[in-house]
Amino acid sequence: MKIDNFNQQILQELKKDGRVSNIDLADRVGLSPSACLRRVQELERQGIIKGYKAIIDNRKLGKGFSAFVTVGLSVHTKDSQQAFEQAIAKSDEVLECHNVTGSYEYLLRVETTDLVSYKRFHTDVLGDLPQVATISTHVVMESTKDNNE
Repeated sequence: MKIDNFNQQILQELKKDGRVSNIDLADRVGLSPSACLRRVQELERQGIIKGYKAIIDNRKLGKGFSAFVTVGLSVHTKDSQQAFEQAIAKSDEVLECHNVTGSYEYLLRVETTDLVSYKRFHTDVLGDLPQVATISTHVVMESTKDNNE
């Protein structure tokens, strides 16, 4: 599918406000509502638009502790990676898990209620996984830009 200027504008507007009405979206990008709707549906059908979601302010839900955690594995096999990823997928504290290159294998974004609950996650979840060799925590003091908010 060709991503022309109209499609690019549609994607930018939907990134800003996924709940915008088709009429307002069409007006913002300079298309008729029917042409705009066809383009959005095609972007969805092609998998370019993967879905829509609500962005939750976890601080208002009592999750005031955020950290980025690097994890190094003890064994660098496909089985080890899959076992780690399956275990992490079950953890509510982990909001993002990225397999990366460099001196460690994974970068996690973790949110918990406080430092005590993070320590429990660190010890009882990460520390209990046989694949994990190293854990390094980088505590978020402030986020000046976060596209997830």
